Amino acid sequence: MAEDIPWERLFEEATRVRQRAHVPYSRFPVGAAVLYADGSVVAGCNVENATYGLTVCAERGAFAAGVAQGRASPVAVAIVVDTPEPCPPCGMCRQVMAEFARPGLPVRSRNLKGDEARYSLAELLPHAFTRDFL
Repeated sequence: MAEDIPWERLFEEATRVRQRAHVPYSRFPVGAAVLYADGSVVAGCNVENATYGLTVCAERGAFAAGVAQGRASPVAVAIVVDTPEPCPPCGMCRQVMAEFARPGLPVRSRNLKGDEARYSLAELLPHAFTRDFL
């Protein structure tokens, strides 16, 4: 399945939306793009707030937009950041991904130099809290 994923398309979308990030405090723009089983791509960027706890990460924004659009079954996530090394999603984003995706969800992070890190959701969040515990 991973070989069927249009990674370059996802990274292009994440790069495009990253330019719209609202990051007046951290100056750390992030873009993310989620591919769904129906072939649609939903992108998100981080949106900061003066009360830092209300900040929304790019990955969570993309998943929330997917929910709002009625999307289901995410199959891949691409993230773009401007860091020396590609960085993984934060813990809150990992938990949100676990709400909607299977543990094998491929997640790739790329920096602006083109360096790339590859993960599965299970690697990022090996003991996810899921609805199975409720």
